[in-house]
Parts: sequence; C-alpha cells; structure tokens
Amino acid sequence: MIGRRRELVAVRRLLDGAVAGRGGCLIVVGPPGSGKTALGDAAADLARQRGLPVDRTTAADSPLVGSEPGSDGTGPRLVILDDLDQTVTEADLDRLVRGGAAVLATTVEARHPCQHLYLAPLTEAELAAVLPGTPIGTVHAVWLLTAGWPGPALDLAAAVPPGAGEDAVVEFALTSPSRGQFLTLDTGLIRLLEDAASRSLPPATRARVLVRLAGEMLGDPSAPARRRELVDEAVRLARDSDDPGTLAEVLDGRLHALWDPAAADERLSTASQIIDLSRRAGDAVLERRGLFWRFVALAELGDLDAAEAALVAYARAGERDGDPEAAVIALSRHAVLALFRGRFELAEALAVEVTETGRRVGLADAYRLTASVRGRLALLRRDAAGEVEPLRALARRLPGHFFEVTAARALAESGQVAEALLEVDRLLPSVLAGAGPRWLGAVADLAFVASFGAAPTAAGALYEALLPYAGRLVVWGGANTIAGPVDDYLGRLAARLGRSDEARAHFDRAVAQEERLGALPWLAATLAARGDQAQAASIAERLGLPVPAGLPGSSDETAPPKAAGSPPAADAEPGADVWRLGRDGDDWIIDAGTEHARLRDVRGLHFLRTLLAAPGQEIAALDLAAGGAGLVAPPPEPVLDTAARAAYRKRLDDLARQMDVADRTGDVELAATFAAERSALLAELRRAAGLGGRTRSHSAEAERARVNATRALRAVLIRLEPVAPIVAAHLRASVHTGGYFRYQPAAGGPSRWQL
Repeated sequence: MIGRRRELVAVRRLLDGAVAGRGGCLIVVGPPGSGKTALGDAAADLARQRGLPVDRTTAADSPLVGSEPGSDGTGPRLVILDDLDQTVTEADLDRLVRGGAAVLATTVEARHPCQHLYLAPLTEAELAAVLPGTPIGTVHAVWLLTAGWPGPALDLAAAVPPGAGEDAVVEFALTSPSRGQFLTLDTGLIRLLEDAASRSLPPATRARVLVRLAGEMLGDPSAPARRRELVDEAVRLARDSDDPGTLAEVLDGRLHALWDPAAADERLSTASQIIDLSRRAGDAVLERRGLFWRFVALAELGDLDAAEAALVAYARAGERDGDPEAAVIALSRHAVLALFRGRFELAEALAVEVTETGRRVGLADAYRLTASVRGRLALLRRDAAGEVEPLRALARRLPGHFFEVTAARALAESGQVAEALLEVDRLLPSVLAGAGPRWLGAVADLAFVASFGAAPTAAGALYEALLPYAGRLVVWGGANTIAGPVDDYLGRLAARLGRSDEARAHFDRAVAQEERLGALPWLAATLAARGDQAQAASIAERLGLPVPAGLPGSSDETAPPKAAGSPPAADAEPGADVWRLGRDGDDWIIDAGTEHARLRDVRGLHFLRTLLAAPGQEIAALDLAAGGAGLVAPPPEPVLDTAARAAYRKRLDDLARQMDVADRTGDVELAATFAAERSALLAELRRAAGLGGRTRSHSAEAERARVNATRALRAVLIRLEPVAPIVAAHLRASVHTGGYFRYQPAAGGPSRWQL
C-alpha cells in the first residue's frame, strides 16, 4: 500500500469504531485502476487482525442490501461493497451502520451522503517504490503515461520487455495511445515525446518521434510554428532514411499536424504516396490512413462519388485487418453523407449505431464522432437553440478551435440574430488569423451569420478569406461534418455587400454543384437564397424541413436572397411598437414602449437621427459628419499601387503553375514552400483590397470623421444604457460603424422610428 498512508489511517479509524460498537461508513472514490480493490484487501486484513468478521460482495449482488433489521449483516463487522451503485440506497447503508457494521464501499463516482475518501494518483517517487529495479527513465515514462494511477502503471510496466532499459522510453513514446480526444492535449504523452526527442536517436526513429510530437500538439493553437519546425525536420530525416515505412508514417503525421485548409490537392497526392509507401513496407495500418486521407481530400474537392468509394475501400481494409475502429469511423462518415442527401432517418440511425459500437470497441471520442451530425440536423430543422450552450462549453474547454463560431450560427438559425451579429464583431479577428482542421468551417459559419446584417467591412473580409476555396465544399476536420458549397456562403456575402451579379454567379455555381451531388437540403437553402422560393419550398416540404426564407432585406424575387432559417426582418415584425426620437426644446426625447429618456443635445444624437432616417443605407463617415453629402476630401493614396498589384497577381499565377509541377513530381517540400509564399501574397493583397476588390486607400480626413462619429455615437449609447437599456441594446446591435455607417434594424426593435 505504497502512497496510501492517509487512506489506511481512515480505514483503521473506521474499524476501531466498529470494535468499540460504533458503526460507520466510508466510501472510497477513484477511477478504474486507482487502487480501490487493493485498499479493500488491506481493510479486510486489518479487520481480521481486530477479530472482526468480513463480508465482501459486489454491491448489486449483496444479500446484505435490502434485508430486514436483525438479519445477517448486522452487528460489529466489516462490510465491503465493491462497485457501489444506485441499487444501494441511503437506507441500506444506514441500516448496516446502525447495526454496528463498518461499511467500506468503492465507487468511481460519489453518489451517497457518507464520508468520502478520494484516491489520488501516486507520485513519481512512490511509483518507483512500487516498481523496484525498473530503470528510472522507464518509471518516468510509465508515470507520465498513466498519471500515476497504480493499476494502469503496473500493467504498462509489465509490458516492458526484460532488459529493455532506457530504450523503453522511446518505445513508449512511439506506441502508447493518446489519452486525449481530437484537439485535446495529452500532456503526459507530449512530455514523454519531448523527453524522447531530446535523446540521441537513429534518424528514422527521431523522424517518427518528431512527427508524432507535432501531431499531439495539434490541439495547441499557440504552437503552429513549433509544429512546422518539427515536421520539416522529420520529413528531411525520413527522406534521408530511404525507408518507405518511416516516410509513410511521417507523411501521414505531417498531414495531421499541419492541417492547411488550402492544401486539399496536396492531401490527395500525399494520400497516394502514403498508400504506395505503406504497401511497399507491408504496413496495413498506414495503408488505411492513406485511404482515409484520400476520402477527406476528395470530399473537400467536391468529388463525393469518388470520396464515398474511398471510404468503402477504407472500411473494407479495416474489416480485412480486423480493425473495429475503422468500421466505426466509416459508419460515422456514412451518416454525414446520408445527412446532406436528406436521408435524415438513416443519418440518425447510423449516429446511434456509431455511438453504441464505438463505446463497445473502446473508441474514446465515439460520441463526438456523431455530435456534429446531430448538431447540423438541428440547424436544418431550425431547432438549434439547445446547441448554443454545449458549443460554448466546448469553446471554454478547447479555446482557439472556433466552437463559439458555430454557437453564433446556432443563435442566428434560432432567431437570435442581434446576439449572433455581436459575435461576428467579437470573433472575426481570431477567425481571420486562424488555421487548422476547423478553420474553413468556422469561416463559413461566420459568413452565414454575417449575411444577416454584419458591417460591410466584416462581410468583405470574410468574402476575401473564402474566395480562394470557391468550387469546393466546406469540410470540417476529417469530414466529420460537411456544411455545403463554399459558393453558397460567397453568394450570401456578395448579396450582403450589394454585389448582385457576383451573388447570382456564386449561387448558380452552388446550385449546379448541389444538383450534381443530390444534396437536397443544401439545394433548398441555396435556391431560397437565390430567390427561387417556390422551388426551395417544394424541396423543403418533401424533406420535412421548415420552408427556407430569402436573404434579409429582400422584398421580392428580384431583390437579394434571404438566408435559410432566418427570421423576418426587424422592420416587418407584426405588432412591434413605433419608437420615437425627437427634439423638445434644447433636449432630445426617446419614447420606446415602456422606456422614456430625456438627453441633452450632443452631436451623437444628430448622427443617430440621420442613421435612423435611412435604415439599411450606408452613409460615408465624411457625409455623416457633414450632415449630408458634399464634404470634399483630397484624393486618397492607394495602399498598393496598380503596378505592385499586377506584379503580385503575376507571381501568384507563376506559383500556381510551380505548385502543380511539384505535386505531379511528388516534391512535398517544394510544394509547401510555394504554398507558404502564395499564402503570404494573398494576405498582402487582402490587406490592400477594399470591398469588391477595390483598392483600399488612406484618407486622413475620412479617418478623422470615422473616429469622431464613432466616439460620438458611443457616448450616446453609454448615456442611454442606465435610463433606456432596451433601446441601448437594440442600437448597439443595429448601428454599424467604420468608413461607412449604417442602421440595420436587428430583431427586437421597433417596426419603425418616428423622427
């Protein structure tokens, strides 16, 4: 009982009470392998030394539970109830204690009112005493991998071959399964891999250690540069080793650790390399990984027929090799395919099967494999309000992975548009600066929300971020969710920006893609956004979905389309009150239902009145400051001149051709170099581009007008909050600032303003 002195003291105290005629109850709580059974054995020995009889049984099968007072089980004795569960009631325990018994129960979860004793893991020094003669490096590795829990530690140590010595550290680092789910960090394994990487290793072994370390760090959004360094060195070492198995493993790890959404073509070509190399090496596990990467890349590129064939090949390979996890993963992706085709009952049935089968085979994140399917189905049915808090909880657990963006979409889909639009302002900077397996889906979800009325600057930035992916599908991670064509989201943003021709072109391409794929739920939403309400309604009704509406602000079929699942515009809400803003001598009066406020005259109220008089219209900062059009500013200077823009565009064309050559020749490093330069050039062009691709320019006068008008409006809202909080909240959600100002009525406001 090394490391269990505190626990033994509590057990002795319990037994001494029973000897003195006082019953007692102690519940030992700890996870499997924490030493609960061993503590029960020690308690039994101590009881016998004190002359106490011992009754030990599994709690559910105990004849002592539920018996009448006076029957066997009462009197001074030790009663050990293993695996305490809900079949044992508080009354059962009280009866035993009143009869003078010392009750020791074990459980993994506290659920009764008795005294609880929580087991703690062993320290590294205590574990070394449990494993005498084991090399200190191996003890350290076992302690990191098992968190010091004695049961798993003893099992792992027993698996170390005799005479393995310090080599066991590296072997553990390479072969131990991660305890973290997707995007969560197994800090113990990471520390062990760091330890292994610090050692002098053969090149092939070092390559495998480095690439696994990079992959385990995927859940750390602050470590992209570190992951890149590790992967680059691993690829170089693997190529130098001339070992096909090592190179296949490193290429697989590279795709996992450096998940670039722009690299779908590279994923497809690298998947072929992994399949070929693993077959040459006779490694069936790596061959399956290559088949799965092929499925993901084909899904991203929109070739879902070929993707489904690759998924079937992956499942058959898993069946051939006796891998039950492969069957579960394949089933979860078949649920995704069934969902976007409108086969909702099949998708739900597959999701249940995945969860149950995954738990049976010990897949750690079986539920999360299908949680996204259930979430997307809730979005389609406009029953997404219940998804918001779970997504926010995930965002707190996994910061930097954009779960709060999907929560914002759920808000918009459930009618809480004003709150969702506030999330656009909060989340846009982090999303635009982000990367990783969830990035493209996050941009698409934020674009969907922005189409309900975000500022043009935000909509324009999201449009530019999505534009390089036109023609593709929005695929999250390993295709655990597919959220429609990128062109659908581009069309919504273009409509929000007033670029009707571009919006129509994007919607047309999305419709053609959805018709080719048989993606009926997506098709209904895109048709509604394009303005084809009758056809959209027909498809939705046949699928049993709510009829999609057009884009916000549309009044007829020629107007910009309306987002599927959006609520009516605020200015069309039946029965909404008329709010009033007007002068009363030197003051201003606001009447808004039950709220009334009197404010002294300030410039911000004049600006507010101008915006309220023109809902939905953009007013330049210079015009707003002047009280109307006509303020003249000197010609602005472009951020990037025409010649520089042309040179950038030419270099991008050259890079595209060079990347194609690198992909065809299988030169992954060269392709990555070209891709990095291309990303840098695109970022510079986006920085220099305004709405609609127009050249962004500097103007000191316009900037001063923007700052002064924004400050003046903000001061009005601050003064309103204590006297008219509903009005203040509505205006915060509805007034958009920047180079252009706009009052876009959010839900919950008046039907109109009387000015």
